[in-house]
Amino acid sequence: MKDGKSIDPYYVIKALQLYIEGVTLREIERILGVSHVSVMNWVRKYNVKAPENLEYHPTYKVLTHAELLDLFKEKDTMKSSGCLITELGDKFMVIKWERFKRK
Repeated sequence: MKDGKSIDPYYVIKALQLYIEGVTLREIERILGVSHVSVMNWVRKYNVKAPENLEYHPTYKVLTHAELLDLFKEKDTMKSSGCLITELGDKFMVIKWERFKRK
């Protein structure tokens, strides 16, 4: 029987949050430093389903606290978009997407 490394639940939760937001498994691997295979296994284990969305792909940035404050100094930073900010160790991740526009 293989003994795997124990991963802090914090990273499991962050990985699943990012997956639900539309971040790819490989991108999650780069951001969190956790294998994309582990993330895929957690998605299966917890039966997480990302909402089907073919119209957008979120963009994300990892920022320090000072960079985060600078980002929101500009009034138009969030115009016509949605945003999620989450802690990522000693930094913050900003996930941003354009609001859905009706045709």
